[in-house]
Amino acid sequence: EVSTGDPEMAFCTLANREELNPEEDSIHHCLYQFTRNETLTETNKLLCDVCTQRHCGPKNNIKSEKKYVYTNAKKQMLVSLAPPILTLHLKRFQQAGFNLQKVNKHIKFPEVIDLAPFCTTKCKNVAEGNTKVLYSLYGVVEHSGTMRSGHYTAYVKMRAMNNHLSDLLLRGQSQALETEPAKGQWFHISDTHVQPVSVSKVLSSQAYLLFYERLL
Repeated sequence: EVSTGDPEMAFCTLANREELNPEEDSIHHCLYQFTRNETLTETNKLLCDVCTQRHCGPKNNIKSEKKYVYTNAKKQMLVSLAPPILTLHLKRFQQAGFNLQKVNKHIKFPEVIDLAPFCTTKCKNVAEGNTKVLYSLYGVVEHSGTMRSGHYTAYVKMRAMNNHLSDLLLRGQSQALETEPAKGQWFHISDTHVQPVSVSKVLSSQAYLLFYERLL
């Protein structure tokens, strides 16, 4: 979808991302890098229809000899709609010569995360004036082993049902506001084995997938 908006607001976010100063090897740093402002130059220049038309004249005068005009541009990927459920998939492999190698580095992630620094100023499902878009962790998938073989386990938080989140999922609306995660018990699940664990155990895991639910 291509849309034309205020160029001054095109790269603005709900909260000031420059104040983040994200810690290395953290989910905040991953999101910051994924949503960073990029400059498209040289072979990455953007095809500009306006520049092409200005250079070649009206479309009805342009025949097979049309020359396309490419221009330098800026690119940034931001969240335009705050989802009820936020799923973060960490890339846990890297190129090592001609082979792929698993990345076992621990990536820090919080129990509550604010997505506002990575959302557009006109993010949908966010009330006007809000500068926080909070999410609470409720599930983690962890992988142990190598690129060729291994085992998946999960951490799941058992908590009370969030009626406001259900309203958002079913009807796309919610009026209540919650800023604290629901109280509950964390469990580690490995095949048929289930045992209670502490939140510190969860936050120290080698996360592969993170599941957050929106606090409303």
